[in-house]
Amino acid sequence: MSTPISSFTYSILLIQLLLASVASAQNTVNFPRIGHLDRFDSSLDRLIAKDAVIEVLCGGFEWAEGPVWVPEQGNKFGGFVLFSDIPHNAVMKWQEGVGVSVFLKPSGYTGVADYGREPGSNGLALDPSGRLVLCEHGDRRVSVLTKGGGKLTLADRWNGKRFNSPNDLAIRRNGDVFFTDPIYGLPQRADDPLREIDFCGVYRLQSDGAVTLQYKEISRPNGIAFSPDEKILYVANSDGNDPVWRAFPVQEDGNLGSPSSFFDSSKDDRISRGGGDGLKVDVQGNVFATGPGGVLVLSPHGKLLGRIVTGERIANVGWGNDGSVLYLTSDMYLCRIQTLTKGDGFD
Repeated sequence: MSTPISSFTYSILLIQLLLASVASAQNTVNFPRIGHLDRFDSSLDRLIAKDAVIEVLCGGFEWAEGPVWVPEQGNKFGGFVLFSDIPHNAVMKWQEGVGVSVFLKPSGYTGVADYGREPGSNGLALDPSGRLVLCEHGDRRVSVLTKGGGKLTLADRWNGKRFNSPNDLAIRRNGDVFFTDPIYGLPQRADDPLREIDFCGVYRLQSDGAVTLQYKEISRPNGIAFSPDEKILYVANSDGNDPVWRAFPVQEDGNLGSPSSFFDSSKDDRISRGGGDGLKVDVQGNVFATGPGGVLVLSPHGKLLGRIVTGERIANVGWGNDGSVLYLTSDMYLCRIQTLTKGDGFD
């Protein structure tokens, strides 16, 4: 007896078939659509139009992460998107009118032996000079791609001990890099014999190479982003037992003060309890944070306004184009949605 196919499964199969046809011809015009928006507050209408759609730009990845927009002179679309496919140890490039290609491989592990399930790069960002900065799982470092095409290690140790697996990063306008260091990239995670630091921390990397531990009273620090005025640093915790997004005041000397709770998913019955992954902030201070069921849209005061839902887990988001397009890395897909706001850093 045959088993009936659910409507959700049918939708996913249809999208995969459509993506297969897109990939074969690199068609970047007729994109499949997926998911929906949950509107919890009318103020979401000022940020995302009611008829906004989620487009699937490309697929076939194992776990996509860390989308970042790279401006490019002479590009009629203004630039392109880079994102990590962590298990495949690659940074991928997607460009309007062209499609998807491999930009950098290996991206996070340069060894010859097998290195677990997640060896590649994770979070990506551009520094004030426009260089690509990467959080690398396998090589356990924060690196920068030089203009000559080679990589330079910015930091791989704290107090002489190797990091666990740098995960995501936020770069201040003065060049300071703040990054999170959970255990997800270690082959045996918390029990890995190669582990040298027995906690998961939030760090500050300064331009002179100094690395300082900013916070360690957090089980699984993950996504990280500054408020537009850089007076607050938001950090997600990807732990369902402590599903709190923390807000850290940035002190005059650039270090972090004691955090407060910005949002706690266990205290909102409109969504399931769960930790967060990547996040970004718009020019108005609203936080677009991946979490239970999709991308949570939070006001500057931590009020849940709505949620962007693809039907797949969403690892991270990034602003692009003129700043009004939000790119989503959603499991095997790269998606986008047009918004009515702009990302922080876009004029």
